[in-house]
Amino acid sequence: MQEHKAGGAHASIDDERNQHIKIYVNGDLVPKHEAKVSVYDSGFMLGDGVWEGLRLHNGKFAFIDDHLDRLFAGAKALDMDIGKTRQELTDALYATVEANGMTDGVHARLMVTRGPKKTPYQDPRLSLWGPTIVIIAEYKSQDLTPVEQGIKLFTVHVRRGHPDVQDPRLNSHSKINCITAMIQSYKAGADEALMLDPHGFVSTCNSTNFFIVRKGEVWTSTGDYAMKGITRQKTIDVCRMHGIPVFEKNFSLVDVYSADEAFVTGTFGAQTPVIDVDGRSIGEGKPGPMVKRIRELYHAMAEIN
Repeated sequence: MQEHKAGGAHASIDDERNQHIKIYVNGDLVPKHEAKVSVYDSGFMLGDGVWEGLRLHNGKFAFIDDHLDRLFAGAKALDMDIGKTRQELTDALYATVEANGMTDGVHARLMVTRGPKKTPYQDPRLSLWGPTIVIIAEYKSQDLTPVEQGIKLFTVHVRRGHPDVQDPRLNSHSKINCITAMIQSYKAGADEALMLDPHGFVSTCNSTNFFIVRKGEVWTSTGDYAMKGITRQKTIDVCRMHGIPVFEKNFSLVDVYSADEAFVTGTFGAQTPVIDVDGRSIGEGKPGPMVKRIRELYHAMAEIN
């Protein structure tokens, strides 16, 4: 297999236009080299914040309501006041892409932190001046090499934790467990980390959700220890809409190694085939027909949205 550049399912094509973008920072649209936040910001100091990644397709943000649902749910869990309504955030997203003349092939990252603190310390009450809101919209076209050739995963020792430690469903800025997992995976020569839950069942990857295909059925984890992926749910939805048996269930690495196909899902890469897990070829060791079909059905759904 021809080696592709770092990024795995998130591999993208460099675009020179991104050197000249304007970035939304607390209501202002500023040139990229001028976009800054305070060193006292709680997001910088403590990872205290929530975020979303959205795709702009044909002038519209795909599944924006689902993303805002997750953002506001995360903020409420953190007892953090975003300081804007859903409509105001929507307007800010569209204002950002409009200021950059963007209509398609764009990935936007919406980040909300608790804001700058009076002094460096954990206590949320020390964030006295309200939230910091940043939107980075970049021209980002998918490098299709991983889709055409598939990616490799490595099962790491870093587990997805119980929700009473750090709930994996909370899309927070605190990602050190996922970063540690990813480091172990690329040190092992893989593209991304496959992570188990506290009971040893397969859970998710460090930045994407994981699926396998066995005898015409699509399996993914229960989701109890995984990020509540928008694309994960849309993949399940599209399977149900088109009569593809899909199950959210516990399964182990034994099931993975003998699967007919495997793939990961994420906002940027949609569905990306997995051809190798821990040195075991999955199926025929190349992208299979089920992931291709689901990818086509998903993109048709995204067009409608």
